[in-house]
Amino acid sequence: MYDTVLVPTDGTDRATAAATHAIDIASTRSATVQVLSIVDDRAFLVLEDERVEAVREDLRANARDAVETVASEAEANGLTVETIVETGHPAERIVEFAAENGTDLIVMGTSGDEYERNVVGSVSQRVVREASVPVLTVGPTVDD
Repeated sequence: MYDTVLVPTDGTDRATAAATHAIDIASTRSATVQVLSIVDDRAFLVLEDERVEAVREDLRANARDAVETVASEAEANGLTVETIVETGHPAERIVEFAAENGTDLIVMGTSGDEYERNVVGSVSQRVVREASVPVLTVGPTVDD
């Protein structure tokens, strides 16, 4: 049923916790793990033009580190892993990526403060609403 598990990550503790669940699920099914990080291009809207490229590279480096951390853990568990770093709106790209790349399950963390949930809407909420495949969300632990 779950041959391909997508793990969107931004490198946060909550994303890492979700990755642990995804790796466990993938391990029991010998599934491929797709590790995806999205550089949010909305961050560039308020920057001066001369700073955009440096900020974009910093964000891409952070995204690469985030996917490599999860990929290393999945590979240590004997799983086949694909790593992807893209640019765009995170929720939109996660949903599109899953639809375009044979994803069977999305496993992602929930985060965001009260402002984001009430005014902007969280990435995980939007993915749950719009994804064409099941989405498992992993919330904060008691320690968070």
